[in-house]
Amino acid sequence: MGLYHLNEERQAAVDKIRKRVIENIGRNMDLYGIPVSTGHLYGLLFFADKPMNLDEMGQEMKMSKTSMSTGVRTLLDYKMVNKVWEKGSRKDLYEVEYDWYQTFFDFFDVKWRKSVESNILILKKAIEEWSRLRKEHGDDEYLIAVMDQDLSKMKEAVAYYQWLDRLIDTFVNGDIFKLVPKEPPEQ
Repeated sequence: MGLYHLNEERQAAVDKIRKRVIENIGRNMDLYGIPVSTGHLYGLLFFADKPMNLDEMGQEMKMSKTSMSTGVRTLLDYKMVNKVWEKGSRKDLYEVEYDWYQTFFDFFDVKWRKSVESNILILKKAIEEWSRLRKEHGDDEYLIAVMDQDLSKMKEAVAYYQWLDRLIDTFVNGDIFKLVPKEPPEQ
């Protein structure tokens, strides 16, 4: 898997370090709802010195082509890997997206935007239903008191989700870097 040819002892040392990093990436991906094995696949591609096809990935990870395909599809959906073209190759090749900032932003946008939109829609429908119910049962003071509490909570939730939507926008348009600048890697 390396561009350089190391002796067996040095290759074992490199592989040990890579394995530790790959295992940690898998655990971290699990936090985002991505299977550990898909996180391991991402780690494999992260350390690859060239784009890999499903057969190569399967050999390295000792997994079936079907499992590799499912994992790659997940990573493609979250824009964590890219399909690349290579002259002379008839198989699909994949490489990791090395811009971790953009990967996080894309993942955050895909995962959270859908949730935010769904929650705002449900809450606004509930607020509309609340208004209709209040008109129908405006003489029931207890019901109105309960509903007013609920309405206040729902309006707070809508405000939160609208804020979260704006936060997602700062990631997508890059404005987040005005607030939290990137730092260069340590040398």
